[in-house]
Amino acid sequence: MNRLFEIQVKLLNKINTCEDNSSRDHSLDWERIHLVSCAKVGELLALKRGENAELAAIACSIHDYGRILSGKQNNHAEEGYGPAKEFLAETGYFNEEETEMLSQAVRNHSSKEKVGTWLEEIVKDADVLDCYQYGMPLEREEQRKRLSFIVKELVG
Repeated sequence: MNRLFEIQVKLLNKINTCEDNSSRDHSLDWERIHLVSCAKVGELLALKRGENAELAAIACSIHDYGRILSGKQNNHAEEGYGPAKEFLAETGYFNEEETEMLSQAVRNHSSKEKVGTWLEEIVKDADVLDCYQYGMPLEREEQRKRLSFIVKELVG
């Protein structure tokens, strides 16, 4: 199997150890669906933009790792950096540079108003588009701006 499959299996197993209760900001069902569908959106965006589709899909799969662990939306990106880095390192599938790139994408994905690396930008865009496709509210102006740019990029 490929690295994306292996990472998603490990993430789904991790989610299965979490408690799904009313104190979570998003249900564990949402976390499961979002990690898989966001990965596919990220892969397609990477292919369109000429970037590494595998790394993009993996980054999109793990981008909400902080929220998966804590159940809380507030500051989940920043708080997910260390645990995501540790999770990736423990898999043995990534070199140091890849681990850092992926972990930074986790850390920076909520800063939708800032422009980051190609990987961070794909994660931000895939996150917005995936939330939109499932009817999740885009409450911040920078999310709505990103959505507008992504739609123009994809449909002209």
